Amino acid sequence: MRFSSARNLTKWSVVVILPWLAACQSAAPGMHFDPRSATQSQSSGTSDSYRASSGSEEEIKAILKPITPQLVKAEREARQKRSSQDISKLLGKVESYKIDAGDVLSVVVWDHPELTNGAIGMPAPGAAPADVNAATQPPVGFVVDHNGMIQFPFAGSVKVAGLTEEEARNMLTSKISRYIRNPKVTVRVQAFRSKRVYVDGEVKNPGLQALNDVPMTLVEALNRAGGVLPTGDQSRIVINRGGTNYEINLQELVQKGVNPNSIMLANGDIVRVRSRDESKVFVSGEVVSPRALTMHNGRLTLNEALGESGGVNPVSGDGSQIYVVRNAGTNQVVYQLDGKSPGALAMAEGFELDPKDVVYVAATPLANWNRVISLILPGALSGAVGAVTPMTNRP
Repeated sequence: MRFSSARNLTKWSVVVILPWLAACQSAAPGMHFDPRSATQSQSSGTSDSYRASSGSEEEIKAILKPITPQLVKAEREARQKRSSQDISKLLGKVESYKIDAGDVLSVVVWDHPELTNGAIGMPAPGAAPADVNAATQPPVGFVVDHNGMIQFPFAGSVKVAGLTEEEARNMLTSKISRYIRNPKVTVRVQAFRSKRVYVDGEVKNPGLQALNDVPMTLVEALNRAGGVLPTGDQSRIVINRGGTNYEINLQELVQKGVNPNSIMLANGDIVRVRSRDESKVFVSGEVVSPRALTMHNGRLTLNEALGESGGVNPVSGDGSQIYVVRNAGTNQVVYQLDGKSPGALAMAEGFELDPKDVVYVAATPLANWNRVISLILPGALSGAVGAVTPMTNRP
């Protein structure tokens, strides 16, 4: 009699509670999209504007686009256009170093030691090395002033800025030949202090680097900085020149047949190697292992993101509701993939993700229903099961 009453009570409870719980399905925890709030989008004839709700009163409007072969093709073409930035201003030929203000020159007139600069800036005779403060000693050689001039015996003021070492030697030879017969002059840059580039970011030794007689290419600058760290992203190197940022993808340049050594750096350039952590993709929802994924040299497909997260949870995940949430300027775009449709894996492999994308797998209606029951009536199901289970051990 007691067993029959418990069973009748359970049936009555299920009949009364189930319709009420079904009406409260929209209050299930987690993100979901309400198709009843869809309105036709003005930007695309195939996209709908959905209202994304998280259970609170505030709602965010987003554009929902189903992932189709046409969309994958359009996204690939748009990505190629974005990556085809004109970097022709960075490309150049190797040229000889040109002297500029701040450089220190070493000028030697052979057979005339009185005209050389060997004694300029040296400590006084008999002075011990410890008595000399290197920070206050003038540099050894002829310093090019801010007007690009040097003072040389018999030649007076000579403008050498903008000249190569060979051109400066010919000029000095011509000027002092009036006083010395067939002078043999040697000119070289003893200290390169006029031109600098700055390398920052994920490199071993960030800091200033002087431009010298060795051509300062992008690869040379990275090598002088100790190379890119394992945490650096070689697909997202930024060169700032004159206030303009140029995005450099080394792997993509090689694929296009462009030698990275053809990118010549100029005075004042800033090179920054971004971290791989800045281009993470977040996978959440009903997957086996939700996590933040780093992109592989700037590339990560939806299929790879799901695979590295263990795939859709076979117990609670809804394979037909795979979403990619992306901030596109002032709008939020939500891409939806029906993983149960034919060719879904091919579309997921062709759909490339952007940094900071969020991949979300929604739960099945049954999983949401079960969670609502667990929240509203904690322990109710287990209590009902215990009520209808015969108590064989009862005395």
